[in-house]
Parts: sequence; structure tokens; C-alpha cells
Amino acid sequence: MNVWKAGREIEYMRRAGAIVAECHALFAEQIRPGADTRNLDARVEDYIRKSGAIPSFKGHHGFPASICVALNDEICHGFPRKQPLSEGDVVTIDIGAQVEGYHGDSAWTYAVGEVSPDIRHLMEACEKALFLGIEQARPGNRIGDIGHAIQSFAEPLGYGVVREFCGHGVGRELWESPQIPHFGQAGTGPRIQAGMTLAIEPMITLGDWKARMDDDGWTARTADGSICVQYEHTVWVTEDGPVILTEKK
Repeated sequence: MNVWKAGREIEYMRRAGAIVAECHALFAEQIRPGADTRNLDARVEDYIRKSGAIPSFKGHHGFPASICVALNDEICHGFPRKQPLSEGDVVTIDIGAQVEGYHGDSAWTYAVGEVSPDIRHLMEACEKALFLGIEQARPGNRIGDIGHAIQSFAEPLGYGVVREFCGHGVGRELWESPQIPHFGQAGTGPRIQAGMTLAIEPMITLGDWKARMDDDGWTARTADGSICVQYEHTVWVTEDGPVILTEKK
């Protein structure tokens, strides 16, 4: 598997990333009290396909939808559902698109109406932690530098950093090497090199970091029932530093 991307590969990933970013920008306003995330899933799939791309998640290892929906204490890989969103909920929408066999992947957490100050602060901290991690995605650094930047920022604020799920390489496959934990020691792990394309996606909780799985075999949630949020970008490592491929314009 080629973990180094260049030329046409990056152009495909730019296109895929732009479509994902457009989905987040276009459909964010639909995330409000009373919204049905199954309807959001259908709209996202329609937009991806009309843009000349393919939903990355649908059918991936049997996943049934085009978006992943993580509500409140859910960490990741939840299904869209008929149950309407409620005032005060917090929901993460994870979207992937594939162009000419190359993927773009980005998750974002949204407040449903007004959320508590604790949740708002958690969301702000997780988004900042994402960009602190991205800043470490530079040639010569190591994968552990990304996780260390995230963990050393989030944990002193009293938040839990999820261990069981991590970031990853992305490109021709949705999940490629290397794995990117969002915790760890600086100066450890594989060397980061120009041409790598990485999905960095910290998942941070109001409580403990431990997770448990639902009976559906997909949905992960916090073991202690605490709120979890997540922010994710696909990043291309260049000699001049990280370039975000899924950034909203």
C-alpha cells in the first residue's frame, strides 16, 4: 500500500475532501431540534453522488449508511436514525467521499440548539486539540507527537481522551497505515514524511476515556455515559507543513 501520495492522487483527494467539506457546510443548518438524521444521510448521499463521487462509508465492512452519527455519549460509528434530535443534544456527523478511488474523511460535532456551557467548552477544546495535533504533522516529527499534543492539552482541562479508537492513514483505502493515537509520548512512533495523508480525529469526553460497544457491533459509546465530541480533518503532509484537504471554505 502506498502511504505517500503525490500528483494526481492528491488532486483526487483534494476533490474528495472538498465534497466532504461542502456537505458539512451545506447541511449543518439542518442539524436542529426535530431533525431526522436518516433524512440527513439521504441528502448527503445524494449530494456526494451528484458531485461525481461515491460515499466512502456505505458498504464499508457492511456499514449501512453514508454518514456516521454519534449522539451525546456515543463516540463513533453510530447509525443515522429516525429518532429526532432534541434541544441540548450534541451530535457528531462523520462524512466520507471517494473520487477515482481516493478518499476524503471529516467529522464535525454540532450543537443541537442551545447546549450547556460544559458541552460548549468541551467542543471548543476538542476543535483546538485537533489543530494542535495537525500542527505536528510535519516531516521529521513522529506520530507520537500528534497524540502528545492532543493529550497534553485536553487532559489538564479535565477531559478524557479516547484510547480505543484512533486516526489513521487515508488514501486509496479509507483506513490505511499508520494508526494515529490521540495520546502518547512525544518523539515516539513512526517518522512522519512528506507525502503522507492522514486522518486526525481526536475524540474527547466530559468524563472517562473508556469505551463500550453496543449490541449492533458498530456503535461505540463512553463506558461512564459521559458526553463525547469529535473533530476530524484529512491532512496532506508537505515539506512546508500540513495541508488540510477537508477544510470548509
